[in-house]
Amino acid sequence: MSRHFESTPGLNENRDPATEGFVFNQTMLRIKDPERTLDFYTRVMGMTLVRKLDFPDMQFTLFFLAAIDSKDLKQWSDNADQRLVQTFSRPALLELTHNWGTENDPDVAYHNGNNEPKGFGHIGFAVPELDAACHRFEELGVPFVKRPQDGKMNDIAFIKDPDGYWIEIFEPGRLPAGLKQHLAN
Repeated sequence: MSRHFESTPGLNENRDPATEGFVFNQTMLRIKDPERTLDFYTRVMGMTLVRKLDFPDMQFTLFFLAAIDSKDLKQWSDNADQRLVQTFSRPALLELTHNWGTENDPDVAYHNGNNEPKGFGHIGFAVPELDAACHRFEELGVPFVKRPQDGKMNDIAFIKDPDGYWIEIFEPGRLPAGLKQHLAN
């Protein structure tokens, strides 16, 4: 029996036991203005800042954010050292890196990966109700790259954060029907 759920060339069947316990922990994005970007991710996306690390000698700060439901906040420690361990043990964190002074430099802009040359594409958020989430984003003035009704895939949206990075927004329960419809065309 395969350890993979799908088949495609390049997959390795033999998982090295030394990789047991590995956790995909974070995706890092460089940000220009932490005040503006932290407002977006905490207010618009509902994320929680779990740890902030300043590196004065190298003049940068790291902000680690997680999507934590209110009922789960009590599981996080008030002790900074214990919370550091929790931060680096948890899957799916967003690490925002701010190089000091960029917020005042009009020439600083980060490549979002979707313009040429293409590379990094987006991060993604699952939401309970896609239409409600998109309506809220519209009310908040969040820029859209794609609304759910646009294009060939009608069950996803893309919005932009303050640095121009794309964020895919989807409702997991709607994906199977939307993908089946897309594949049938």
